[in-house]
Amino acid sequence: MLFEKIARLVLNFFVTVAVIRYLEPNEFGIYSYAISFYGLFVAFISLGMESISIRELVKSPDKRDEILGSVFYSQLLGAVLAISLIALTLFITNEDVSTSVLILIISASSFFQTFNVIDYYYRSKVNAKYSVYVLSTSVILVALIKFALIFIKAPLLFFLIAYACEFLFNAIGYTIIYHSQKLKISVWKFDKNLALTLLKDSWPLILSGVVVSIYVKVDQVLIKNMLTSRDVGIYAAAVRLSESWYFIPIAISNALFPAIVNAKSISSELYLSRLQKLYDVLAWIAIGISIPVSFLSGEIIQVLYGSKYSASAPILTIYIWAGVSVFLGVASSQYLVTENFAKISFLRTLLGMITNVVLNLIFIPKFGIIGSAYATLISYTIATFSIVFFKSTSSQFIMMLKSIIFFNFFPSIKNLWRLQLHKK
Repeated sequence: MLFEKIARLVLNFFVTVAVIRYLEPNEFGIYSYAISFYGLFVAFISLGMESISIRELVKSPDKRDEILGSVFYSQLLGAVLAISLIALTLFITNEDVSTSVLILIISASSFFQTFNVIDYYYRSKVNAKYSVYVLSTSVILVALIKFALIFIKAPLLFFLIAYACEFLFNAIGYTIIYHSQKLKISVWKFDKNLALTLLKDSWPLILSGVVVSIYVKVDQVLIKNMLTSRDVGIYAAAVRLSESWYFIPIAISNALFPAIVNAKSISSELYLSRLQKLYDVLAWIAIGISIPVSFLSGEIIQVLYGSKYSASAPILTIYIWAGVSVFLGVASSQYLVTENFAKISFLRTLLGMITNVVLNLIFIPKFGIIGSAYATLISYTIATFSIVFFKSTSSQFIMMLKSIIFFNFFPSIKNLWRLQLHKK
């Protein structure tokens, strides 16, 4: 699954660059705005049931059809709720008809996302290969479609339809795989009591999902409503480049954190030492990416997107530094989960969301899209380092601070040098 995610991100990077180069900033702005607007409501589709469903399928494999059926139909209602809320919001905000149609086209993919329950089933069986087959095939098909649309010079509408098609292909793929295992969707059963029990367990995750959705998507929505579609396009082009690195902390943390947790059973000193090393590595990588990108932002934008997106360069220079907080935030989130500090994790995300919204509302009218980039940088930093305000996690702030100021960098280089000499 990790390999599939990395491969997907790499492929999507090249596809996105090609789409951005093809579309004008105004068109790409509408494209990004439609996706971001839809993203604000996506938490209502899954209803926070992903991890809960997997847990129940592991605990009660004999109730597979009841669990899958209850989750599937609950999420189907969630999709109806999401689309209804989207339509209502579009009506209240008086969004123009053409943009509203594009957003509603993407929203229709909500129904296809309900078939992700089949993915939950295979993950509960620790049999991720089937999900990888489906997801990999879908992303390749959509990439080919987008390249074909660029070749035939298709209008914006078809690119958003292609975006929605990925979820359709996933649904078809999951259904084929499920039936190939002699399993039938037709025998799924909706259990009202079970569905209510699952919703009771998942409501904090729904709330968390809504907060995260607003946190990450609100900037582009506000830019569109306070400035222009072209501004969204210029801003989003820089954001895509900055966020293309965010798979790195996820991959490294997922690979190393089991060893860090295992160290806790040996000694707390070893546990904290390994955790510090993780912070160090992630901070150094993030800063190592940010410095050259900041200095070469103009050249990078010119090579990848062309001169029509030259205004994205200063946004990239600022936004790339948000990666330092993101990299450390991923690692510290793993720590919070391990130590059962879920409440703190939620509170710092909520603080980041509120800060992001407030600063965007203040900065965008005064400074334009550069103000939004600063708002994101500040809010991400506050969210990650706000653990200093909690007594049980304040020590993590010191550890992350050490990693940023390269406190252990030269001693680590010295130790590596000694190790190499010893080997020789």
